[in-house]
Amino acid sequence: MIAPTVLLTYSLIVLGFVFVPGPATLLTVARATTSGTRVGIATGAGITVGDLLHTMLAVIGISAVIAASATLFTVLKYLGAAYLVYLGLKAILEKASVDLSQGRIPVTAQQAFRQAILAEVLNPKTALFFLAFLPQFVTPENGFVVWQLTILGAVFAIIGFVSTVVYSFAAGGLGHCLRKNPTVLKWQGKIVGSIYCALGVRLALQER
Repeated sequence: MIAPTVLLTYSLIVLGFVFVPGPATLLTVARATTSGTRVGIATGAGITVGDLLHTMLAVIGISAVIAASATLFTVLKYLGAAYLVYLGLKAILEKASVDLSQGRIPVTAQQAFRQAILAEVLNPKTALFFLAFLPQFVTPENGFVVWQLTILGAVFAIIGFVSTVVYSFAAGGLGHCLRKNPTVLKWQGKIVGSIYCALGVRLALQER
């Protein structure tokens, strides 16, 4: 069992991590601003599922294999980058019909959820982060290490989801106002697409 003081310290550190704008926040805000709060929350939920999968990979040792193999890390990195750029270019080039009465591009919550899961899972930096970060709060003397890692990963994912919900409501409200402007409606796909492309390039340029 994880000591309460350790769990509290860990939770406070995670709070600092997740509420500082990063790739997950940008993905969520981009979706919420252009497609509404519900789609933003779905994006955050997809990222959360991705983080839980990374926790499982760290527990069973797959993340350690990724960390040890430069080739595997590079392949995953470029796959993740290519997927983000693909989503970005699709948003930029696609002539999606815009519902002026609702003021949104028809990206469904289900689509956003699936895309966020894949984007998060294909990010090897997240795998390495979980592999390096979670064990620092594990104490073998306190019980089953796998169980402690699982709890820590779940706590990280839950706090991360809460942060994306907060950002989704804020960005969704702002987006609702912006989408009343025809010019914003015309350019919102290009804006969100550019954000996805930028995140893809950033991932491709990152080193281990």
